[in-house]
Amino acid sequence: MIPAGSIPIKDYAIETPLKKSSSSEGDTFHEVRIGFKPSDEISAINFVLKDEETGAWYQHKGRDFKVPLVNYLKEDANLLGPKTGLSSSQAWNSEHFVFSILKSSLVKAIRDIGQISNVILKSESTVDKVQENSSESESPKKENSQVEGFNVELSLTKEVTVNNSISVSVRKCSETAKYLLDLETDIPGDVFLHWGASRDDLRIWEAPPAPHPPQTVSFKKTALRTQLKSRGSGEGSSVQVSLGEEFSGFLFVLKINQNTWLNNNGNDFYVPLPTPGSIIIGNIEDQSKVVKSEVTEETSEEESNSAFTNEIINEIRSLVTGISSVKRRKTKSKEAQETILQEIERLAAEAYSIFRTSVPTFSEEVIVESEVALESESPELPPKICSGTGTGYEIVCQGFNWESNKSGRWYMELKEKAEELSSLGFTVIWLPPPTDSVSPEGYMPRDLYNLNSRYGNIEELKDVVKTFHKFGIKVLGDAVLNHRCAQHQNQNGIWNIFGGRLNWDDRAVVADDPHFQGRGNKSSGDNFHAAPNIDHSQDFVRKDIKEWLCWLRDEIGYDGWRLDFVRGFWGGYVKDYMDATKPYFSVGEYWDSLSYTYGEMDHNQDAHRQRIVDWISAAGGSAGAFDVTTKGILHSALERCEYWRLSDQQGKPPGVLGWWPSRAVTFIENHDTGSTQGHWRFPRDKEMQGYAYTLTHPGTPSVFFDHIFSHYKKEIAALLSIRKRNGINCRSKVKIHKSERDVYAAIIDEKVAMKIGPGHFEPPSGSQNWSTAWEGRDYKIWEDAS
Repeated sequence: MIPAGSIPIKDYAIETPLKKSSSSEGDTFHEVRIGFKPSDEISAINFVLKDEETGAWYQHKGRDFKVPLVNYLKEDANLLGPKTGLSSSQAWNSEHFVFSILKSSLVKAIRDIGQISNVILKSESTVDKVQENSSESESPKKENSQVEGFNVELSLTKEVTVNNSISVSVRKCSETAKYLLDLETDIPGDVFLHWGASRDDLRIWEAPPAPHPPQTVSFKKTALRTQLKSRGSGEGSSVQVSLGEEFSGFLFVLKINQNTWLNNNGNDFYVPLPTPGSIIIGNIEDQSKVVKSEVTEETSEEESNSAFTNEIINEIRSLVTGISSVKRRKTKSKEAQETILQEIERLAAEAYSIFRTSVPTFSEEVIVESEVALESESPELPPKICSGTGTGYEIVCQGFNWESNKSGRWYMELKEKAEELSSLGFTVIWLPPPTDSVSPEGYMPRDLYNLNSRYGNIEELKDVVKTFHKFGIKVLGDAVLNHRCAQHQNQNGIWNIFGGRLNWDDRAVVADDPHFQGRGNKSSGDNFHAAPNIDHSQDFVRKDIKEWLCWLRDEIGYDGWRLDFVRGFWGGYVKDYMDATKPYFSVGEYWDSLSYTYGEMDHNQDAHRQRIVDWISAAGGSAGAFDVTTKGILHSALERCEYWRLSDQQGKPPGVLGWWPSRAVTFIENHDTGSTQGHWRFPRDKEMQGYAYTLTHPGTPSVFFDHIFSHYKKEIAALLSIRKRNGINCRSKVKIHKSERDVYAAIIDEKVAMKIGPGHFEPPSGSQNWSTAWEGRDYKIWEDAS
């Protein structure tokens, strides 16, 4: 019954190409005919469709299509076909199923915006005549009878990449003191702008007061609709709107016909309004549109004459690291914009002895990381310290595992290893949660000011921090801010009344946590259901948390933070906490699932890393984030010998370090994924390939305690030494030379070459004189010896 041209996929599926045909009406469709006999004992056919051109998969309600051949499957919720069958006394000589994809003529009207195809499932049956005296009683098992013929038509949406663009420029009118926003697009046909404004980062829609463009219609005082006017050239359309200074952002979506809306990956487009001296906000791009958002400020002739020369502009651009050229949404608050501007201005002044009060707008179609990477060959310039990066040369040691609490004296045990960790090259150590906790590991905190934990008491904690400082290592405290365990019950018996110095009531608990009856506002993130989720929108909560973090910094000596489960609350609150505590270095744990299809990891993980980058951006870049995307991709690449996964479609690393390297904290294992928990353990015996990648690449690498003090110690020490003596840092440049089935190879900063995988690679001969620095099982590192 297997059609010609089919290819078996493992032992459970078959891949069959559909044949192209034409109907008498001229429609083009694709079909496959599957023939079988009742004696084959097949009860159903399951299938999915794949568009080989785009790689898109089509399913039914998120599951396989299922075509029943006997009617006992009729209760299946994903069933295609009739709900009743025929009596088994009816004889079936043969049966064929035809699967067709029919391109509708309506698609042509949609043009570049998208394509819709219809799937027609037909059951064509040849049935012998049934004797008139047959009856249902003659069928001993009606539930196994054959189904009657049927036709089912389903709509599938196909997304295609197009080159239409939308640009928004913002300028300040000196006469009216209002912002003038010019929106232009090359999308053909009638385009309607649905727009509004917001007063803060919550982005709540509000219809701004008049004046409005002609033929503008108001919707319930929250939004306006304006049709764009055709441009004189006849190509595309545009509109100008004005907003008062009381607004902080411009919100909009576009509608191009009765059924087609354009938005930003399901969200509204958002353009922050500028403050004096603002720079480019960024680009917004996804599979169906490009929005370029530029911010400019009207300046006097005297100010324009003092602008940078083109040569200096190009020099500054060469120092700016790109986050991503695709699928990147930048949403910076006014404060974040000012911080970014000041940072670029200060570093540019140091590098070129030139300082100006404004920076020209970059027009490149890339998203730029808002910081300047200093060349390691400039020792006269002191390293810039930022809470999201430290100096940029940090190497983190996770100083515990899941079992470390069991001895009751972990602080004292760790203290004995401080000198050795320093000699290995670690600059930062991450300590476990220090507070009183319902769980011995510390991740269910209760009394935040009680620092007597299963790892040791408060005096031992101070002692171990002091010791690490003695050997030049900064110390991160593990701060669990998303949730907190209550010490008392309310009148309904719910544990949501807190004790200790921070004796909050149920107003500190989010209202949409279904288990703890909070009276706060709705959560700004995802709920952690094991404990009451804290409402960070409450002023008293944020005030108390900032005081507590400052107390930890001053009393214990912490230099920075590792932030637990930051997916549970808005990144803007993190920025507030970082601004208050001014950490040397901080990193958040933003953890969610990568994208999979039929149990196999998708090659494109842009959506996953975008969520992490969005959180970093919401935090104003004040904290880095663990690069979960890179860990997951390394898993599949090494486990399945699919090293091609380590390059994205733009030839860059496919994780966060490919988009925002200075804020990516790379790792291969931690107390959750490894240790005795083993929730997502790195492929066995391939750990050193993982470290050969993270310790030679940009980003800030973190090394797991269990690996340091194991048989891997010598190899890890060698890789750490290579990283340090070549000055590899969080902003280093990586050029991928190979990403094939059995080998991945790259050159970093033109100083270090590396390869992982069993395949062959030798660094190209040229100006460098490559010599082997270290090699191990399926990995090798070279250094430029010239």
